[in-house]
Amino acid sequence: MPASGTNLQAIIDAINDGNIQNAEIVRVISNRLDAYGRKRAQKAGIPTTYHNLITFGKKHPELADDALRERYDKALADVILDDHPNLIVCAGFTHILSPAFLEPLAGAGIPAINIHPALPNAFPGSNAIKRAYQAFKDGSITKTGVMVHYVISEIDAGEPLVIKELDVGKEETCEQLEERMHQIEWQAIVQGVQIIVQNL
Repeated sequence: MPASGTNLQAIIDAINDGNIQNAEIVRVISNRLDAYGRKRAQKAGIPTTYHNLITFGKKHPELADDALRERYDKALADVILDDHPNLIVCAGFTHILSPAFLEPLAGAGIPAINIHPALPNAFPGSNAIKRAYQAFKDGSITKTGVMVHYVISEIDAGEPLVIKELDVGKEETCEQLEERMHQIEWQAIVQGVQIIVQNL
């Protein structure tokens, strides 16, 4: 999760307020030790796990890069499978998930969803908001948006579950756009979880 953990907080609040019903968060996993979302989870009484690739690599110095990432992803899947969840929500988890992670979860019938601050097929990967803003300034787009999508091995390319479009203001700064995008992200991630939970 990112440093702030605001998408996580949106889900916690929605569950507590009854906007997401018949759901609980069984664990929060972060690959960043300083992620404030870990404190948000602890405050809400949710177990947390720190799972960092560099730390994991120090325990397995015999593994080369590709093999290390595969073993790391498999270990991450094992942590999740031990909790027997019905859904995985990547609320800002900054790690590209490989088939070593996705295949065991698919085999267990557990979907994974991700929030991404761009429309489908636009600006996959990092710095999506800044790239969209620059594209607006260059005249190549007039709107951007947020999507919640199913996680697959290709970056931000899974089937969209929720799409929210947003017009970019002519006088808007990138910082102002980013703040509006975050507000929409909180709505979208809650809506995405609601859709999955209602269909379990």
